[in-house]
This record gives sequence, structure tokens and C-alpha cells, in this order.
Amino acid sequence: MKTLRNFLVFLLIFILIGAGCYVARDELRQQSFHLTGEEEMAPQILGMAQLGLNLTHPPLQTHPYAAIRHTGITPFGINTFLQHEVEPAKREESARLISEAGFRWIRQEFPWQDIEIAGRGDFIDRRNDPAGIDAWAKYDHIVEVSEQYNLEIIARISSTPAWTRSLPEEETGSFAPPDDFDDYARFAATLAERYRGRIRYYQLWNEPNIYPEWGEQDVNPEAYTDLLCRAYQAVKDVDPDAVILSGALASTAELSGRDLNDYIFLQRMYDAGAGNCFDILSMQGYGLWSGPTDHRMRPIVVNYAHNAFIRDIMVNNGDGHKPIWISEMNWNTAPEGVEPIFGRVTLEQQARWAPMAYQRAQEEWPWVGVISLWYFKRADDSWLREQRPEAYFQMADPDFNLMPIYASMKAYTHQSPVMYIGNHPATHWAVTYGRGWETIGERMQVTAGSADPVTLTFDGTLLEIHFGPSEMPDSEMTYSVDGGRLIKVDRHEASVVWRGWYGRHTVEIQPANDVMITHYVVRNNIPLLLAVMVSVVVIICVVLLVFRRRLRPVDSIDD
Repeated sequence: MKTLRNFLVFLLIFILIGAGCYVARDELRQQSFHLTGEEEMAPQILGMAQLGLNLTHPPLQTHPYAAIRHTGITPFGINTFLQHEVEPAKREESARLISEAGFRWIRQEFPWQDIEIAGRGDFIDRRNDPAGIDAWAKYDHIVEVSEQYNLEIIARISSTPAWTRSLPEEETGSFAPPDDFDDYARFAATLAERYRGRIRYYQLWNEPNIYPEWGEQDVNPEAYTDLLCRAYQAVKDVDPDAVILSGALASTAELSGRDLNDYIFLQRMYDAGAGNCFDILSMQGYGLWSGPTDHRMRPIVVNYAHNAFIRDIMVNNGDGHKPIWISEMNWNTAPEGVEPIFGRVTLEQQARWAPMAYQRAQEEWPWVGVISLWYFKRADDSWLREQRPEAYFQMADPDFNLMPIYASMKAYTHQSPVMYIGNHPATHWAVTYGRGWETIGERMQVTAGSADPVTLTFDGTLLEIHFGPSEMPDSEMTYSVDGGRLIKVDRHEASVVWRGWYGRHTVEIQPANDVMITHYVVRNNIPLLLAVMVSVVVIICVVLLVFRRRLRPVDSIDD
């Protein structure tokens, strides 16, 4: 009888739980998506089971509160193929649409083979006109229209001309490096010298760890590091203010020789001395078969969170002060009939997921700077006619017909910025400085005497405002949070700390004298009151369980 009663109680509980799950199925599905990046039920169930594997490896060392250079800037970038647009008006139209969508960065290739075409120091293009034209003219126009529409260029330097290799292109491949790496370094320096003060960010090569980006040969981390270091020094010699991005590594589990796992490739780069040869580590950031909210950390499975493993490698090699910039990110909308080698989503999913990818990086990864969407448009429809899968990352088709992702990104980029967890420069893009403030270096803001207030919105439970009383001995200011009481800070304090509840808070800072703000720190800690309440509840439950067991009668034992 007792067994039957227990069974009926268990069955009732099971029915109630099932009924509750059914009633809340939409909410459960949504929460599962935010953990697994999956939107269908079966993959969600599998994904929830796989989340447990996160506990099987040590926590990743990402140092989210390190002071990281080249972060805290507007993160919205996009890849362009402006060099393929024959008509200048189409380059300008692309720049206009990109700017109106809220993007502030373009990752634009400056193909070496399209500029120094026939030989060392020869910048005349005679391919279509025997008299020749200036090979720089097209790229000068790209720089001009970028400036016109307030777009900052990340200049990708790749695509080696045939004259730099002794073997024919049929044997080496069109993307093989030059025989003499100094030729590449000289061209990079020539480019940097020409656009000094107009282009600041240079990416040296692209995807050196996968085929065919290193030509018809095995990839070689040590050789790539040699090329990187030579070009790094050459660019810095002509423009000390230049910022160097390493060639974007592709996320792959392959160990075939032609394709090498990005963890191994990067560690071998560090072992070869690459840490001294880049300011920003560049990675690809595709989600492929799951959405941007996938929190499953599986080292050999590529998802949007994959670069957390790369950050761990950077920290363990002493590069915790450098950021990752994601050079390519998007989801592929390959239609039926096209091989989905990059995954397959609908246009609606792509439009929804791209803003979520930016948002997750803002909320969770303070070590990520610019994220460049792949890509705006191609100049012609050859990729579409050939049904190449890479065609279906496009934001616009060759005739400027816009995909749904354009509208969703435009809506997202025009929202008011928020500062999330991390150690952020005073120049963070979410902070608004009024009249009287001046930028010092790349991270600090200073005012002498009276100035307008500073405002920022942050999401967290703790905000630290750090300023420089040693440099500014008469520093004095007041601040308020969410319109509350004014709090005065004088020269005796190097920082101020505000603690509160979860959520977004607005801060206003009013300088009363000379003030230098150096940086902000935002944390999302469990509030002390909540921690105490949870601890008390756990203790009470344990005590009740023990007390209940002690009072339980002992069944008699028949002789």
C-alpha cells in the first residue's frame, strides 16, 4: 500500500511538472536558446545536456578586468569590397549606406597585387591600358569617401603579386607569400606612409592558418610570424601611431598541414616571438551551426564563444593587455540547393542574430573591441550565379537591394550605448563629455576649471570612477546615480565606488575644479544582502533535513 501511495505521489508530481513545463513552454524554449543558441526543441535538449561538459575543463583565464588597449570604442564594423566597384558613385553609395546603418569601421582590403602590380616600386596599372593609369587612384578615392562618411578603415594588406615569387602561380597558388618577406614589409610601409594620418589600423595578412591563404603548401606559424614581425617594424618606422592587427586566424579543428587548429597555430606564433609584433589579435567569429547565445564551451567545435579559448591563450602568454578584434562575423543564409558549409539560417534569423552577437560581446567580453560583419556587398553577382555559399553572408546584393539584416543592425546601432562589465578607458564610447573636457592620450579625460557634466549609463552592481589626484592635486567633483543625492569627492581619494542593485543605472559627474578621469570599472557582483539571504535559506534547509532525519522513527525488527 505504501509503495502504491509513493508511486501515485510521484506520478502526480511528474504530471504537475509536465503541465507546468507545457504552460511555460515558450519561456523555457527562450531560456534554452539563451544558453544553447538553438531554437528547435530537440537540439535544445541535446544542447542543455552538453552544457554540463563545461564543467569538465578548468575555468578559462580571460582577465575581464584587465586594462586592455583598443577597447571601449564603437564596435560596429563591416567588411567591404570597394576595390571591385568600377564606378566611383557606387563606392560612395556603399559608404553612405554603411554610415547610415551606424557602422563606424570598414575592413577594406588593399590588395598588394592590385597596387604594385608589375614589379617592385611600379605603381602603374597597365593591365587594361598600355599607357597605364595610377594604381593608387582607386584606393585614394576609397580613403576619401570613407573620410566623407566618418568611416575608419582597417586596411587589410594581403594578395601577393606574382612577380614576388620565382615559381609560377600554378604551383604556388595566388595567395602564397612572397619569396622575400622584406618585399611585403616594404609594401606595407609604403601604404602606411602614403596614408599616414588618414589610416591608422593595418591588418597584416588574412587567415594564415588555413588553405588557400598560405598558398599551395602547408601553413607555417613560424614563417608567418617572421613576415608579421618584419612588416610590423616597417610600418611602425614610417608611422609610430599605426596600430597593427595580426592576420585574422580562422577557427578550425583541422590538423591536416594545409589547415591548422587556431590554438596550436597561435601558441606556435607566440613561441616564435609574435607577441612583440602586433597590437591587436585578430580572429574570425562565425557562429556557423548555432546562434550567438551558445554558451557550450567545446574546444574543437566552432561556435560564437570559441574565441574565449583564444583569450585564455593570450592571457597565459602575457598578452592580457591586448584585445581581440573579430574580423568577420555573421550567419549564412544559403538557400536549399546550396551546400551549407557555413551553416544555414533564414534571413529573419540572420537579421535577429547579428545584433545579438554584438550585444553578447558588449555584455560578456570586455576584451573584444571592433567586430566586423561579413560583408556589405559584392560588386557583381558572380558568387550568386555560381551558388557559392560565401555569397549568402551579404547585407546587400550587387544592385543595392538590402537584406533584412540591414534594418535590424541600423535599429540596433542607433540605441544609446551602455557600459558593461570590465575595466574601461575614460574615453569609452558610452560616456558623454560636455564642453570643457579634453582627451589626454587614448584613455583619459581632463578638464581645467569649470566644465559641463559627464553622463554615462552602465549595467552592473558596482561602478568605480578612477581619477588622478596626484596629477591634479586640486581635484574635486560631485556625482549622482539615478538622480539620487549628490556625493562629493575631493583630492584625497583616487577613486569612488558606488554599489547598488542589478540593472542599468545613469551617472552624472559634475567637476567643481580640475579633474582627470582615468578609467571606469563596472562589475556585476552578487549583492551582499542577496548572498546572505541565499546562505540563510540553505542553512535552514540543511538544519531541517538533519532534524527531520533524527526524529524519524526506527522501524521495528521482528525477531
